Order: sequence, then C-alpha cells, then structure tokens
Amino acid sequence: MLGDLSRVEKIYLRTGYTDMRKQLDGLVDIIQYSFQLDPYSNSLFLFCGKRADRIKAVHYEGDGFCLFYKRYENGRLQWPRTGEEARQISHQQLRWLLEGLNPEQPKAVRSWVPPKPEPPGNSL
Repeated sequence: MLGDLSRVEKIYLRTGYTDMRKQLDGLVDIIQYSFQLDPYSNSLFLFCGKRADRIKAVHYEGDGFCLFYKRYENGRLQWPRTGEEARQISHQQLRWLLEGLNPEQPKAVRSWVPPKPEPPGNSL
C-alpha cells in the first residue's frame, strides 16, 4: 500500500545523471553500494536522467520497495548536475524541485497576509 511520503525522515537526491533504464534493483544498488546509505531506512531517494524531464524515486515502506516514476510533459527539472553524490534535501526543497524551481534557493519568500482593515467608526 502506498504510504504518506510526507512522513519520510530524510530525502536524498542523486546529483549528476542516472541511467533511467535502471529498474528498482539497480537503483537500490546505487543507494547501498555507491553511497553507503541504508535503502531500508525511512528515506526517499531521487534520481534524474540527462533530459531532466523524468524522475524516479525509491522508498521502502516496511513490507517492500516502491518505485515512483514521473515524466513531465512540458518543462524540465532544475536538477543539480555537479558530480555524483547523494545530497540530502528538505521537504520544501523537494517541492521546489518538483515545481521546476532550483532546490538551492538562497532565500525563500515567506507568505504574508495583510492585516484586516478596521471597521469604519472605530477610529479615535
């Protein structure tokens, strides 16, 4: 059963390029042997190919692995291409990435709601 991905403790992004022909076992091998990370941990592991219009994610749910795949019909991901490392990112950075934004935002704009105007006749 697909669980709630907002409950994952850590999110790792593989920088550089990943051969998107790799299936679940090949991606788990990268997690385990290339990056010495535990694929059975409560983590989400993200991979992207050269075209940056497809993303694969691997997550272990306690009874088996889930492999998520998304292909963007219009647009590309701003995937970090420097080297090949497992970079930990936040849930907010994941949202930015999936929206086509750079996950390395120097400063995020906070949402703001203007104060409600006082009703007429309450002025001093």
